[in-house]
Amino acid sequence: MAVLAHAEAGEIAARLRILALPGHQDLREGESGLVMLRGRVGGDGAPFNLGEATVSRAAVRLASGEVGFGYTLGRDREKARLIALCDALAQSRDFGAAVERDVIAPLRQELLARRKQTAAQTAATKVDFYTMVRGEG
Repeated sequence: MAVLAHAEAGEIAARLRILALPGHQDLREGESGLVMLRGRVGGDGAPFNLGEATVSRAAVRLASGEVGFGYTLGRDREKARLIALCDALAQSRDFGAAVERDVIAPLRQELLARRKQTAAQTAATKVDFYTMVRGEG
């Protein structure tokens, strides 16, 4: 699910077009709302409300009965629906392997490549500071 949450809706949709999708229906059409983000001071301190974040969610049921749920940050309801569809397909005996092979694995590779590129760009800006000892003493 983390791979799908980090992918763009268009990337997910393009990968799903490869598959012959089974019949499915929206149990919960995509909807957006707010969730409260909570934090803790020091990891074990008292919780406090940090702020709110916009989240979209959806639920899809396949004709064979599998139910999938999708959540994503932001207001992209279609992305939430696509994630829910992938979740339901991943649970299916008929489509689980195909979704992993044709949708999730390629998106995972793209995500890892983007992270590697970002890490390389960040490493290129690294500055090493050092202190020289003066002879005064």
